[in-house]
Amino acid sequence: MGGGYSLRHLYTISELTDLFQITTRTLRYYEEIGLLHPRRRGTQRLYAEADRARIDLILRSRRLGFGLEEIRELLELYDTDPTNVIHLEDVLNRGNRKIREVEKQLHDLQSLHAELVDVRERILQALDERVLDEGDSGAEVDLYGRV
Repeated sequence: MGGGYSLRHLYTISELTDLFQITTRTLRYYEEIGLLHPRRRGTQRLYAEADRARIDLILRSRRLGFGLEEIRELLELYDTDPTNVIHLEDVLNRGNRKIREVEKQLHDLQSLHAELVDVRERILQALDERVLDEGDSGAEVDLYGRV
């Protein structure tokens, strides 16, 4: 990344941590693993607008469920040529895979939700029966629908 920036276009680490509500440790880690390459003035890290945009992309990608290695690959493809069709196709393919993963997770969560609702209903029914028939203290209640 070239050095033709004036200081007014650079961010300090504390400005970016405030902006993105992340820790300095997070930014340093992204630098350590090669996702960011801030300039330095002595021991101070200085981030250009392009670095700010990368951080935004990294954080959005993390929220979408992409791992850091996947993000690194996407950034490397983008760095070679931001208008490259190969890059766009790769992003599309990764996005489609992530959609399938989320759809499966959604299905699994819906199944879990249905099971929990069923267990809750069995518990409520058992409690209602116990209140009506307080004399039956030894009967077992099958909460999980086992036969």
